[in-house]
Amino acid sequence: MKVSQPSALQAAVGRRRRAPKTRIIVRSPMAEASLIPAPPSLALMRGGAFELLCACATTRPDPRRIERISSLDWSEFLRLAEHHGVLPLVAHNLTAHARDLPPRIQRALQSACAENLRRSLWFAAELSRIMQHFEQNRVRALPYKGPVLAQTAYGDVALRSFSDLDLLISPADFERARQALAEIGYRPSSKIPPAVERLWLRTGYERSFDGAAGKNLVELQWNLLPYFYAVDWQAGNFQFDDLWARAGRTALGLAQGASGVPCLSPEDGLLVLCLHAAKHLWTRLIWVADIAESLRVPGIDLAVVMTRARALGVTRILAVSLWLAENLLGASTSSPHDLYDQEVRLLGEECAVRMRGSVGYDFDSTAYFRQIFKLRERSGDRWRYLWRLALTPGPGDIAVVALPEALFPLYRAVRLGRLLLKCSPTLLRRKAVRAAHG
Repeated sequence: MKVSQPSALQAAVGRRRRAPKTRIIVRSPMAEASLIPAPPSLALMRGGAFELLCACATTRPDPRRIERISSLDWSEFLRLAEHHGVLPLVAHNLTAHARDLPPRIQRALQSACAENLRRSLWFAAELSRIMQHFEQNRVRALPYKGPVLAQTAYGDVALRSFSDLDLLISPADFERARQALAEIGYRPSSKIPPAVERLWLRTGYERSFDGAAGKNLVELQWNLLPYFYAVDWQAGNFQFDDLWARAGRTALGLAQGASGVPCLSPEDGLLVLCLHAAKHLWTRLIWVADIAESLRVPGIDLAVVMTRARALGVTRILAVSLWLAENLLGASTSSPHDLYDQEVRLLGEECAVRMRGSVGYDFDSTAYFRQIFKLRERSGDRWRYLWRLALTPGPGDIAVVALPEALFPLYRAVRLGRLLLKCSPTLLRRKAVRAAHG
């Protein structure tokens, strides 16, 4: 069975204009700064296709906001729904509440729902199979996002699309987890020397695996963010053992046993989703929808979430996430009034503008690194982030030159040199712009 991306809508939205394949747009570092316009007010920004998208991106829609469809560019709207990862929710809510829905669009939405259901059930069953094998081999793993998130936050694995399975493990268990995956047919997506893999276990955070059904179907993650993001998991009691001790279980609606599979506690799950969305600068609506739906999980204690966020130094990341959930999707957060300071509101509006425009980014751009820097509220964390960013080698740095393991510390110099080369054109351009404006 080959697991493919949903494509029914692309063929059905009309022969006049074919919707492009959905993917995050990658821009060059030089172009990135110009892609972030000054944010207008949300009242001016939200309208048309994006407003309808926000109205549909929830498990508890207001039928009055979506029951009547005015003139709408369906090709653009459905392209947005796929790009933002909310197509299952949109299809579910439009077919249930929209009036005057064009028949061809209704058929396409129903087809997309059916296709996503098949994919979701396959992933849920595969997750169950993997977790059973892990438990037999005494490998601890916490699935998050994917089928577990769909079940715990959305209440239905068919209401969220996903293309892989994310498994959080202890760094010490990586080798045993990889061996367990190999026993059921999964192999690393890329071949890297053992020495480089050992380096990556110290400075990276994930490894992708291919299976018989396709590529990059499973990700083993031993950290929630790369090392250079400089989040002190130990100080915040957020290491794997802490998460495991607080974890619960969910049944996924499948016959994998009465105990189900492990899952993050509601509070840990919400904070992890906020960190994941921030890493991607909240550029897709689905990541905000995940946060909004997680806020509705019965028994979640937002005060505990805020306490852990303060300990980790990510209160601003949490605040921006909650602000977007409130202002775009109408989520009720009961957050303290002083949580949304001027900086949080500005960052939130910038993110909303990028989201509406489907603006992409380059992970290695200076603009991206500046945005992440602005999200850290503590000066010590900011300095540690800059230090690690400058000296922590990544895959691109290692690809430049092959060094023996004894000389791996020299990769810091390679990293720093590449960053300086990247920053130099940016600085020259800034000087030129200032000179041109007198």
